Amino acid sequence: MSRTSRTLCLLILLLAGALSAQEPPSKADTWSLAVPGWKYEFPRDHGPHRDFKTEWWYATGNLLDAQGHEYGFQLTFFRQGIHPGEKPQKGSRFRVNELPFAHFAFTDVSGHTFRSFQRSARGAFGEAGFGAPTGAVGRMAWMKDWSLEQVAIGSFQLKASETGDRGEVRSVDLVLTQDRQPLLHGHDGISPKSSKPGHASHYYSLTRMKASGSVMVNGVSHQVNGLVWFDHEWSTNQLEPEETGWDWSGLHLSNGDDLMIFRIRDRSGQTSFRSGTLRSADASVHSLDDIEMTPQGTWKSPHTGGLYPATWDLKIPSLGISLSVTPKLADQELLLAPFAYWEGAVRGVGSMSGRPITAEGYFEMTGYGGKVRGLSK
Repeated sequence: MSRTSRTLCLLILLLAGALSAQEPPSKADTWSLAVPGWKYEFPRDHGPHRDFKTEWWYATGNLLDAQGHEYGFQLTFFRQGIHPGEKPQKGSRFRVNELPFAHFAFTDVSGHTFRSFQRSARGAFGEAGFGAPTGAVGRMAWMKDWSLEQVAIGSFQLKASETGDRGEVRSVDLVLTQDRQPLLHGHDGISPKSSKPGHASHYYSLTRMKASGSVMVNGVSHQVNGLVWFDHEWSTNQLEPEETGWDWSGLHLSNGDDLMIFRIRDRSGQTSFRSGTLRSADASVHSLDDIEMTPQGTWKSPHTGGLYPATWDLKIPSLGISLSVTPKLADQELLLAPFAYWEGAVRGVGSMSGRPITAEGYFEMTGYGGKVRGLSK
């Protein structure tokens, strides 16, 4: 969703609870809420916002090599706050104010394989953390050798490499070049997650970053190009107690438009809130509230038994959009115990204002293979 709401593993919360229990609560431990009045500044806002409890840096992309083989990837860095604010410069190195966590997933579409990985660390010795670029360069998020950094104004480098249980290597090493200005979601970058006040996030996207570099599959390197959707979001309280999950998508349309949509589901599986943003190729921005996201069929996970929508019918009557969105690979479920969710490469076909249109991007579905935690009070 906005990725919003994005997918904090239960493990983070268990660790956070264990660590915070070591110290008594302080009256100063008051987290900020996403409220109107925030003035976005870049590259400052590419960095962390430690007065907010939850934050993520999220990149998803569809890539092609010279032979036409398709690949997809997701790399996400999460920051879960324990105490608000910056860590005091003096004091024990082992005292932490936040917990870093990261997810990496790789889809070899042509090879019909999907792998997912997770990492966590205290960050006490700099092995993981978050930072704001200083001037033109600087790391934004890192977890050991997984990293996201600004290497020039409007240019990021993204790296992740992991070896699976069976010795299979998956890696990405990409330079991402910003093609458009940051897209602020909601009203001035305040993205509501409920019709009730107090549930919102600060949320912007770099929707159409041009990617070039390499991927590695089982020891073989492939030069690739493609498009990457980058999200950055921070908040303190998003989901309400009766909300159990969300469905989110970021899509590149063949006419040059960029589309972000999400819905939040209640305990009965019905839509409790929906929102979205479309930026046209001419840079005009449309906030959307007439989104229809209708699941079609089911895919049963052989890993968790979760029943996920198999495909999606998407309609936005105000823009004349009608799309059928299908996964490039059915099984793109991240098995990151004790939590699982589906996040994968998709393609769409349909029409906009009566004209044929196609789409490529990513879809995220949470709350089908396990309970969502960490985004409500």
